[in-house]
Amino acid sequence: MFDTLKALPSDPILGLLTQYREDSHPNKVDLGVGVYKDPAGHTPILDCVKAAEKIRLDTETTKVYIGPTGSAPFNQLMAELAFGASHSALIANRVRTVSTPGGTGALRVAADFIARCNPNAVLWVSDPTWANHTGLFEAAGITVKTYPYYDYDTKSLKFEQMLATLNTIGKDDVVLLHACCHNPSGMDLTQEQWDEVVKVTVKQGFTPLIDMAYQGFGDGVDEDAYGVRQMAAAVESMILCSSCSKNFGLYRERIGACTIVAKDSATADIAQSVLLYVIRCIYSMPPAHGAAIVETILGTPALKQQWLEELTVMRDRINGNREMLVNQLIANGVERDFSFIARQKGMFSFLGVNPEQVATLKAQYSVYMVGSSRISIAGISEANVDYLAKSIAAVIK
Repeated sequence: MFDTLKALPSDPILGLLTQYREDSHPNKVDLGVGVYKDPAGHTPILDCVKAAEKIRLDTETTKVYIGPTGSAPFNQLMAELAFGASHSALIANRVRTVSTPGGTGALRVAADFIARCNPNAVLWVSDPTWANHTGLFEAAGITVKTYPYYDYDTKSLKFEQMLATLNTIGKDDVVLLHACCHNPSGMDLTQEQWDEVVKVTVKQGFTPLIDMAYQGFGDGVDEDAYGVRQMAAAVESMILCSSCSKNFGLYRERIGACTIVAKDSATADIAQSVLLYVIRCIYSMPPAHGAAIVETILGTPALKQQWLEELTVMRDRINGNREMLVNQLIANGVERDFSFIARQKGMFSFLGVNPEQVATLKAQYSVYMVGSSRISIAGISEANVDYLAKSIAAVIK
């Protein structure tokens, strides 16, 4: 059977990581992998996480399965974090949340759920979107199409074209939207633009699926959830996929959540039963450790405040890196306008150089990024920004 298989290409980001590790250049710069890094280039464990883990170790009494829904306190706290504790959808009891193996697991659960709702549904994703979105949904048998989003020439949103396409999408389809910190472009919808998207969603009747992998990395925990909250208040049906990998630094714990918003409590119960069947067929039970850490933090006022403060440090560092790179490019005589980098949000941005220049940056300067010129902003530091800016200046000149 295996003799019929043909090798598939490896993930380009993972390939870059291997090349970076094997590179002996003393000034090498990794802008490929999308994880938060401190000024020393380390991805730390948050202090609030260490405190919560100690509580977990001291109080855990069993390793028995926690059930396909996962931890009820985690699910409730994640819903409140996303929507706000007093959101009308929560008060109306039309929200159901399940724990999942990371944000990727949440998306795969959503994909299989959509396929059971309507196997002929088309999923619309932004152009561009996270590279794994397409594969996740196509693996569930769903057709994936794109709507206009990022303008590579002007480094801005194609918002009018986006709205025009959304106005052609019917009620049987699903539109995937990024809640904040758009991956890979860094270009987010403004609150006013979110309001317009919500209006179109209500008018057209399609189901919004919002991917929120970076809550708190853009403008703030509540600010980044603006679109999620407006949408949930306006539509009858909605899916939300959340991740705790980035904002809690729990990358390897693989904990996230998939949330369904239905028109009423009874419909929400039915939707949850389908979610649980989907989960049983994929991984049966979610992991418990990461959920316990998150629910301990969010459920303990002192730890939650500590988390918010640590999250602010991470957010400010990323935003500061954007400004720092733009300023350093100017200082190195670069005349091309890179100010768009400072206006964007979250971990990523397109540098805007061509594939040949990306290859030169890697081959001659040991600066690593994916071929699209998407860079991970957290890989920039005070120690490497001057070398990085000089390398970019040399290549684009």
